[in-house]
Amino acid sequence: MTVINTNVSALYSQNAMKTNARAMSTAMEQLSTGTRVNSAKDDAAGLAIGQNMTSQIRGLNMAVRNLNDGINMMQTAEGAMIEQSNMLQRMRELAVQSMNGTYSSVQRSYLDLEFQQLNSQINDISTDTTWNDQVLLDDSVGTFTFQAGQASGQTISIVIGDMGNGSTGLAISGESIDTYANSATALTAITSALESINQQRATIGAGINRMEYAVDNLTNISSNATQSRSTIMDTDYATATTALAKTQIIQQAATAMLAQANQQSQGVLQLLK
Repeated sequence: MTVINTNVSALYSQNAMKTNARAMSTAMEQLSTGTRVNSAKDDAAGLAIGQNMTSQIRGLNMAVRNLNDGINMMQTAEGAMIEQSNMLQRMRELAVQSMNGTYSSVQRSYLDLEFQQLNSQINDISTDTTWNDQVLLDDSVGTFTFQAGQASGQTISIVIGDMGNGSTGLAISGESIDTYANSATALTAITSALESINQQRATIGAGINRMEYAVDNLTNISSNATQSRSTIMDTDYATATTALAKTQIIQQAATAMLAQANQQSQGVLQLLK
């Protein structure tokens, strides 16, 4: 039956062109953005998974940054303790030297001058060593906690005690080497102070090692998660380019068929002549 009010062939062609135009638009968007899933309509499940992975990756990367900051902080603390240890070693040498029976009281007082200056500097280091305005060695903070993962509770804590020369710290503030007896007492106190610093440095070193291993692990997890997210979210250019070429060919064919369908209606005019 030949009719002109309803051109079914033309309607089919129009619908095909609309559907194909949407597919072409999607392919062009994927190619221009580099992202396969640009909205929920593209892949609702993929979008949800991709967003979750993005949150995970950003959390992991921030944890890596936190730990690197923590490593730098602890290295600062240990560097200060190395200087304290060097000073204590020099103080120990002076104490041993002062215990030589050939020295007079006046000569011992000269040795004690350097001894007291070093003692004061050890305490100054404990109060002046800071990182981001936090004093590290005076026990004002005590426990330093670093976020070591993307989730709550994934932390690493390092305790730093009082590294000052007072009674709660290295306990050498009242020592002197101006007499033989005082030198002997100071020698014992200095030996104990050195042991305290060695123990604290061991604690810090273990903490730094743990944080470095944690950084390596988090970086590995982040890299794998990034690769997985890329598989889900990123455009496969070979596939998208093929899809675009396909839709362009179909669009050209549909346009030609629409023209043919409209031409059929023109044939009815020939019957009216």
